[in-house]
Amino acid sequence: MTNLAGKTVLLTGASRGLGVYLAHALAREQTTVVCVSRFKSGLDTTCAQIKALGGKGISIPFDITNMTELSILTTQINKIAGPVDILINNAGIELYRNFVDYSLEEMQLVVSTNLLAAMEITRLLLPSMLERRSGHIVNIASVAGKKGVAYNSIYSASKAGLIMWTDAIRQELADTDVNVSAICPGYVNKVGMTFNTHVPLPLLAGISTPKKVANAVIKSLKQNQTEVIVNQSPITEHLTKIMFAIGQICPEFLDTIYRLIGVVKLNKMRTENLTSIEMLPTYMKKQLKNTSLT
Repeated sequence: MTNLAGKTVLLTGASRGLGVYLAHALAREQTTVVCVSRFKSGLDTTCAQIKALGGKGISIPFDITNMTELSILTTQINKIAGPVDILINNAGIELYRNFVDYSLEEMQLVVSTNLLAAMEITRLLLPSMLERRSGHIVNIASVAGKKGVAYNSIYSASKAGLIMWTDAIRQELADTDVNVSAICPGYVNKVGMTFNTHVPLPLLAGISTPKKVANAVIKSLKQNQTEVIVNQSPITEHLTKIMFAIGQICPEFLDTIYRLIGVVKLNKMRTENLTSIEMLPTYMKKQLKNTSLT
């Protein structure tokens, strides 16, 4: 069992949503949490909450999609907080669309945020972890990366890539003291696009809380768990694993299950509710408008 007290954690996407719950959980473990996000006001709030819960929060506003400048970020973190012991790649976005309606700009934004930025930050921080023979990388993936989801295909692709990349580097690092974990939540209430679209979730799919996801991250750090599916209850988590296993043998079976429990219908409704950039959450509208295609 790993003791997290005194560890330095880099947490991306720390100003909102699941990131806030992760920050709270890490604060209770008395860690130093380096909070990274584009939004300074949200980061300041998160850091104040971390302090109140017994941890130490450091706010660094930064847009991780500026990947050519991520080396500047990691250098800044090292100067302010010292070497990073734990990296939690949490930042992520979803954009619901019929596939043919995605723009190149939107596809690049989702893949850059959810996958490429996580890879690049890890690439920059990993040498120090290897040198110190200590470290843990946690990638916040999704069950959408275990089974493609209609009308959310780019998000599914990015999270599938995150899971496979996690698997690959875990094998590369097997003979080192650096651990790698993937956390795969199902539907999570209260935060994220699941909440923002205001479309009721299919109960049969299982609904978990952001607090439960945060607790799963802490458990994975303490017990070095490799891949964790987070769902409503242990029973639904086991059923999800069984479904995915069967789906590898018979994809059509899992397609049918997804239709029956309302996953396809849900995402189609989300697509209809978010037909233009003006209907997206403010942070997404700003990011899309500022994204470069170069």
